[in-house]
Amino acid sequence: MNPEKDGQTQEGGTKARKRENDGKPQTKEHEYYINLPSFGKKGPSKLRQQFNKGMTAFIVIVTCILFFFAMLRMDDISRVVRLVVHILKPVIYGLGIAYLLNPIVKFVDEHLEPFLNKKFPKMKKAAKISRSVGIFLAIVFMLAIIGALFNMLIPELYRSIRDMILTVPSQINEALIHMTALMSGDSALGQIITQALKEATTFLENWMRTDLLNQVNVFMSNLTEGVINVINELLNMLIGIIVSIYVLFSKEKFSMQSKKIIYAMFKPVQANMILHLTIKSNSIFGGFIIGKIIDSAIIGVLCFLGLSVLHMPYTLLVSVIVGVTNVIPFFGPYIGAIPSAILIMLSDPKMGIYFIIFILILQQLDGNVIGPTILGDSTGLSAFWVLFSILLGGGLFGVVGMILGVPTFAVLYYIVNMIVNHQLEKRHLPTETACYDRMSYVDASGNYVHSTENEMCRQAAEQKTEEVKRKDTENKEESKEE
Repeated sequence: MNPEKDGQTQEGGTKARKRENDGKPQTKEHEYYINLPSFGKKGPSKLRQQFNKGMTAFIVIVTCILFFFAMLRMDDISRVVRLVVHILKPVIYGLGIAYLLNPIVKFVDEHLEPFLNKKFPKMKKAAKISRSVGIFLAIVFMLAIIGALFNMLIPELYRSIRDMILTVPSQINEALIHMTALMSGDSALGQIITQALKEATTFLENWMRTDLLNQVNVFMSNLTEGVINVINELLNMLIGIIVSIYVLFSKEKFSMQSKKIIYAMFKPVQANMILHLTIKSNSIFGGFIIGKIIDSAIIGVLCFLGLSVLHMPYTLLVSVIVGVTNVIPFFGPYIGAIPSAILIMLSDPKMGIYFIIFILILQQLDGNVIGPTILGDSTGLSAFWVLFSILLGGGLFGVVGMILGVPTFAVLYYIVNMIVNHQLEKRHLPTETACYDRMSYVDASGNYVHSTENEMCRQAAEQKTEEVKRKDTENKEESKEE
């Protein structure tokens, strides 16, 4: 070792670090804190290992105790959660609006920003201009659709509801008169029905004299409260639109911040899996929700055109009901068709039958042509799991659960399927579901025995066998080299 040479090297390194720090002379202590210090690589001591084990046990015990007390205070926790959700409603609405408008903003960015860079190469803010134009067009598009719907729907809905209020009571009376006339004979059934109608009429008169006024007061108080709630929701929506503008402007920054936090909190393998599931969930939710909205809008327009051609009553009202309820998978068409059919039948029974036939044809068209074309296989669920997710989501969270239950369950289904396939690959077994028919099995040694009828599984089994042999050969060669 040459001390003079080592001293010159250290001195040269010190001078280099001084030049990096703007040429200002620094002390060694100061230089150490300028550069980011590296974390120590030495493993924990035995004392620290024992301490970590004890700390792990302590954390597990404390977590169990906290979970027990949380279950005892579930009502208070639910109240706090509802309060937080109520306060953050504008932010939730803003995130939802931004999510729905993001495809429009993304489309504008993909086409306008390259155009600006090509036409104006010296422009430094092409990305910001493109983003501003995209957000402006998305907001204008949303407001234009809402305004057009209100402009078309409100007058027609008012007219339909007014006609319904004026005509439905007389239609019910006529139906009762016809039933009374049919059952006015001396038969036992006719007498029973006549007596039931008399008792129902008496009960209705007594109810109108005694309980109707109280019910009207309750209805008016609920109506006032409902109007206040509607105004509050409209204000939240307005604030949500403003929030959505900020979210769309800073979506890349939020994405990078989230990615940074995930990599800081989890190991690289876990972080990459979380990011993969996030992207997959976004694909499933975005494809399903946006596709379902487009599908329901098409069904509503087709229903309006069909009812207009057939000259049916309450055309626009029924079309709105059918289009809105079609957002709910599986049960939506029936939820909207049943009350609409009853409403039309009260006006004209023959038209009600025509409407049922028309709606069945329309739903077959939607289920076999329009829906698969727009949605495709965005969820990857069979009809049974779609029905299961709708019933479970609707039972837990109502209408919102019926709409979001399908994509949520699709994400869970994808995660379970991914874990199952990973475990099968570790055991060198095929991952295709068709390979597990009644003639296929796995022997006691863990080898997959394929069915002679299934050519695809035979090829998959042979490929797995070749991979296992190749890995064994590689491992043996590596062991020999060592």
